[in-house]
Amino acid sequence: MAVLRVENLTKRFGDVVAVDDLSFAVQPGEIFGFLGGNGAGKTTTLRMVLDIIRPTSGTIEVLGAAPNKRKADAIGFLPEERGLYAHMKAIDTIVYFGRLKDMSPADARQHGMELLARFDLADRAKAEIGDMSKGMAQKVQLACALVNRPELLMLDEPFSGLDPVNQGLLEDEILRASQRGAAVIFSTHVMQHAERLCDRLLLLKKGAKRFEGTLDEARATLPARIAAVAKADIASVRGVATATPVEELGDGWHAYEIELAPGVPASAVLEGCSTQGVALRRFEEQRPSLHEVFVQLVGSEGVEQ
Repeated sequence: MAVLRVENLTKRFGDVVAVDDLSFAVQPGEIFGFLGGNGAGKTTTLRMVLDIIRPTSGTIEVLGAAPNKRKADAIGFLPEERGLYAHMKAIDTIVYFGRLKDMSPADARQHGMELLARFDLADRAKAEIGDMSKGMAQKVQLACALVNRPELLMLDEPFSGLDPVNQGLLEDEILRASQRGAAVIFSTHVMQHAERLCDRLLLLKKGAKRFEGTLDEARATLPARIAAVAKADIASVRGVATATPVEELGDGWHAYEIELAPGVPASAVLEGCSTQGVALRRFEEQRPSLHEVFVQLVGSEGVEQ
């Protein structure tokens, strides 16, 4: 059973369609990237899943039930808008969130201390949030989302404002949650994190789905490219759409940038070179990045590599 299932979800604010007939599902243990530029509808969708706002139409199921009947202890959420009680101690804050998720005080405190130790904050357990750096406070808020060992972990722009070290820590926690069987959905406009972590991706533009699938399937939406050094004219090989000479290397050798025809694998062109006697010194497939795919399908506004 899918941990989260969304079908034909639409949300309108007056004349503005924030989410437009959106459908997807997230399975146990899956890391699902919810990608889009600013204003794409990512946060609105997550808020509907949490029953903070209600959809105009469509259905949502969390662990087989409507959001307003969900089990609070099964969900962890890290909002984009960071904010904790400044005068509460770190461990007390985590215990408070654990109690909201029906944990016992002892279990919440024990797991909270384990998380603080993992985040290198054990010595700051009794420090007030207001006395912590921004990065430390963000790690405490992450611990609040993880303390109940959620079956569904939702992270809204979780990497925003984190330095590279803490970004790596967060990536480790996402993988850890997935490995214990949690479904993880995170929204982001930074492609490098999604490229490293996601099992599947959903690309949004103006609330509508433009793509859903694996990273390899996303890359397959763009023509394959090859960097080659060849002696004969490689443009005549079957499957080559364009072969642009970029440098003359002497003795008849040229460096080429090659774009393949849609659906043609690089291996077919390599075989064609062999069959036609095209001598090669270099033949390297260059896979498109997720950022390139995103720009092609959605556009570049508000998106980082």
